[in-house]
Amino acid sequence: MGLLLGLYTAYSLWGTDYFADRAAQSTSSEVRKDWQQQRSAGNTPRKPLPGDSIGFLYAPRMSESPILIEPGTAQSVLDKGVAGAYPHSAMPWDKTGNFALAAHRDGHGAKFHNMDKLRAGDVVAVETRDTWYVYKLDKTLPKTSINNTGIIEPVPEGSGYTKPGRYITLTTCTPKYTSDYRMAVWGKLVRTVPVDTARTLPAELR
Repeated sequence: MGLLLGLYTAYSLWGTDYFADRAAQSTSSEVRKDWQQQRSAGNTPRKPLPGDSIGFLYAPRMSESPILIEPGTAQSVLDKGVAGAYPHSAMPWDKTGNFALAAHRDGHGAKFHNMDKLRAGDVVAVETRDTWYVYKLDKTLPKTSINNTGIIEPVPEGSGYTKPGRYITLTTCTPKYTSDYRMAVWGKLVRTVPVDTARTLPAELR
């Protein structure tokens, strides 16, 4: 029984990471291929349709690689090794609102495993087909109830923001290897940059 429990724990933490990462890499490649085809065809930029991948999150202090962003935060979405946008979340291109994301802290890709390393003043960016959205992080909420939905409101509670704006919220479980509480990191949009053919990173990320 001890051996079986050990094997199950190892699979839950590392085995699921392997399979989720492979799935996310495959989907990411398909998304980039589709974007390239659309650009080559000269298609007019458009918002993703329901079910489309939204883009990629770049947060260098948290992840060395870009993180695919998909719509939804159901277990079936997050288990694919991606970050999920909360239902009814604003999108980066909306004129106002809060682009709120969630991802696993452990297992299934653990894309937000190092979210505690993010600091106020850090820059993160979201890459869509045609635009970079660059955000500056302002504040971290280390621990709150799993039922606290105020942290993802259009003007997120506890963030220090007092009026509508263009915000980003990252959420995950805390402490590591548990799902007892949630932590949140908030930032605000500072600028947008067109995506060029070479996908040159915004200066803040280079």
